[in-house]
Amino acid sequence: MASSELPSRRLAAELREAINSGALARGMRLPSERTLSDEHGVARNTAREAIRLLTEEGLVVAIHGKGVFVREKYRLARSPERLTRAARAAGKGAFLGDAEVNQFAPAVEVDIRTEAASEEVAAILGIGEGAEVLVRERVMSADGQPIQLATSRLPRSLTEGTAIEQPDTGPGGSYARLEEAGHELGHFSETVGARMPTPDEASLLQLSAGTPILVVRRIAFDTAGVAVEVNDMRLSGDRYELAYEFPAD
Repeated sequence: MASSELPSRRLAAELREAINSGALARGMRLPSERTLSDEHGVARNTAREAIRLLTEEGLVVAIHGKGVFVREKYRLARSPERLTRAARAAGKGAFLGDAEVNQFAPAVEVDIRTEAASEEVAAILGIGEGAEVLVRERVMSADGQPIQLATSRLPRSLTEGTAIEQPDTGPGGSYARLEEAGHELGHFSETVGARMPTPDEASLLQLSAGTPILVVRRIAFDTAGVAVEVNDMRLSGDRYELAYEFPAD
């Protein structure tokens, strides 16, 4: 019995297999629509649709004037020491730790503002709804490529008069400044999810069509168990990997 699968989907499946097997290597230019049409005995519109499907999956990317290429794969690992007191003492914020582990040149664009705490943020930080919070918005880049967006919110009562309210928080980052102010950190919690980016997120991270983002919410707690920061991060799903270790006892 003949397959009822659309020709474009069959061709996309063949190309996907070639990419996954390495026959079409990362960074390699795909054959032109005409070549695909001739080699696979399909119409050019079918070849075009197959490429569109792979583009939506994030497997290939079209570069204007050059062609369609298999997307490069990046696997940026987060430093396992990124949140440790030792790293802060050495003057390394979390992102600088990532840069050292992955050997990329880091850059961070920072926007600072204050806002009234939403009901959700107030509940996390244990403050009144509408209380003033400091917001630090960052666009983080590796070798000039944006890879992460981060939005931290902290009670203004903890940050007023500190370098946390400056674009450059100094050696060790915001967490070092919190500890200097007497708010010793006790532990962190993280929740991780994935979704498709908003148009603004896709633009800021320069994402190709079909690329998801990892969504990480980290909450920092002091030694008394009080939340002192909530940080919402959006990471390029095709560039980052998250690794965790847990004790078995």
